Parts: sequence; structure tokens; C-alpha cells
Amino acid sequence: MKKRLLILVAALGLALGGGAAQSAETVKIGLMAPLTGSWASEGQGMKNIVALLAEQQNAKGGVLGKPIEVITEDDGGDPRTASLAAQRLTTKGVVAVVGTYGSSVTEASQAIYDEAKIPQIANGSTAIRLTEKGFKHFFRTAPRDDEQGRMAAQTIGKLGFKKVAILHDSTSYAKGLADEANALLKKQGADVVFFDALTPKESDYTAILTKLKGANPDVVLFTGYYPEAGQLLRQKKGMNWKTPFIGGDATNNADLVKIAGKEAAEGFYFLSPPQPQDLDTPEAKAFLTDYQKKYNELPPSIWAVLAGDGFRVAVAGIAGAKSTDGDKVADYLHTRLKNYSGLSGPISFDAKGDREGDVYRVYKVDAEGKFVLQKL
Repeated sequence: MKKRLLILVAALGLALGGGAAQSAETVKIGLMAPLTGSWASEGQGMKNIVALLAEQQNAKGGVLGKPIEVITEDDGGDPRTASLAAQRLTTKGVVAVVGTYGSSVTEASQAIYDEAKIPQIANGSTAIRLTEKGFKHFFRTAPRDDEQGRMAAQTIGKLGFKKVAILHDSTSYAKGLADEANALLKKQGADVVFFDALTPKESDYTAILTKLKGANPDVVLFTGYYPEAGQLLRQKKGMNWKTPFIGGDATNNADLVKIAGKEAAEGFYFLSPPQPQDLDTPEAKAFLTDYQKKYNELPPSIWAVLAGDGFRVAVAGIAGAKSTDGDKVADYLHTRLKNYSGLSGPISFDAKGDREGDVYRVYKVDAEGKFVLQKL
């Protein structure tokens, strides 16, 4: 009996040891995404695209001769949940992290990853201050709000609007974009007749819409997110108020039309990097065909694609550095990754971790609820 017990203990030890060895034989890349909450459609798109890219990369041999394992944590689109999700990922052996969506959510995780020396590549976080803190391990495939602010002011000028109302939601992203656009619009001679914030996740915005209407603007620039934009458009139509709205890039999501309804959404302008269907490189087209085949739909927005680019950049950094060491990977991304062929176009990073180059476009929602690229 004693001998049998010793044999069982030895066998169990071998099994556990084998499991640990097997785990060490994968390269773990983390994904932090809003899989629940009001941005869940973005999070699901991020999860789907990273899963498919990992599957395709593993079919080519993974990275450093090992398969890639994606470890996913739900940040719920909330800064408090994000800090906990980041802490969990740092304990799971990840060597890089993709995500997340939402500047204030990303901001809650930055210091955690930087302290752990884990490169983080955010995909939907455009607030200027995120790359002004000196974090050596932070990167983003999304552009910055100052670029978007210039595009917003330029677009409003080209469309001939003189009296502008600006509405934000007090988040890091929305307030930063609102401030940037406000300064630039005033500099180019526009009359900013309204500047205020709404409270996110409310069901009735009639009061703020009434204040906006009373300011009698030619156009309203809303710098918040797509759930609130959809509500505003739907309730604006109910008031029979026809002043056009322009949104920032966080309004770029198919759910905007579902929330607002096609009639209410028609004529809405927004700024964004190119929509998935407008990505024109052969590599992007081939991948989107694969994505549609697997999931029976296109990604919900460009932000999922930018998460995919974050994954690809992480893999390129590991392969280029020939190491999973966070300092070496970050150094490679800063100094040696130049014009990498991303799904969304060439990717290079400056010393702060910002993506270099101009990627913004102007879109307008048509009568069918489709997002149509504009040439202004």
C-alpha cells in the first residue's frame, strides 16, 4: 500500500510538472477589453479579431518557435474594473497586453503595466495625456486627440458652419477632444455658443438637448461615445430639431444606428480612422474576408481592427527583439519598428509611444444607416 501511494504521488508530480512545462512552452499575450457594459460590442469585436489573428499566427508557427496563448480579462469599460483586470493579467505570465478601449479605462491600467515592465498597446484610447507621462512600455495604434481636434475644426470649417455647440461627457477622452476643438475653432474665427457636459448612461437627454437648441448653433460637435450619441440623435428627432451633429471617433460603431434608428442617424457626421470596409491593402482585405467567414460579419468598428494591429505589433516586437523581455520588446517597438504593415496601414511609434502619421477620415451616415466616406 505504501509503495502504491509513493507511485501515485510520483505520477501526480510528473503530471503537474508536465502541465507547468507545457504552460511555459506558450507565449502569453494579454487582451484587456470591455466584454460587458455599454461598450460590450467593441470588446467582443476586439476579442474576436485577436482570437483569429492568434489562430492564424499559430498556424505559421507562433512566435519564437512557441504557440501564442491569448489571456483575456474583462475591464467592463470601467476604470475601477480595469485596474483589477490589469493586476490579474500581470500575475498570469503575459509578456504584452493589447487594449483597451476608452481613454479613462486605459489610464487606470497604464502604471500597473509599466511598473511590471509589460508592453501595453492600446487600441481605442486617444486622450493626449496618456503618452505625456513618460511610460516607456505604453503604445497605441490609435491616433491622438490633438490630431482629431484639428480634423474636427477643419471639417466644421469646410462644411461652412459658423456657430458651434460643443457637448462632451467629462471623460478623459471626450473632455480632451472638446477642449482641443474649442481652442482651434475659436482660433479660426468660429463662434462657440455652447460648451457643457452630459452624464453618460442616462436614458433621457431632453434637458441638455433643450439647452443646446436654445443656443441656436449651426452644428453640434459631440465628443462622447456611441451609446450616448445614439440616444441624442433619437431624442433630437423626437423634438423635431434638425440641426446637424458631428461626432468624434468614439461614435464610430454600428450600434449607433441601432440605438438612434436609421431616420434619426441619417446625416450624422463623424471623424474616424478608416472603416473596416474602407481598408484597401490586399492584406487587410484578405484578413477581413477570413473574419467575415469565421464570424458572419465584419468587425463592429475600426477599433477592433486597431486591437488586431496591437496584437500584430506585439508579436512583431517579440519576434524582432528575439525575446519576451518587456524592456527589449518596448525598445524594439520604439526604435526599430518602422512602417510595419498593419491592417489599418503603416505603423511606426515615436519616442512617446504614439502612432506616427495621419489616419483620420470624415464619414456620414446615409439613409440606409451605412457609414459613407466623405471627400471634403
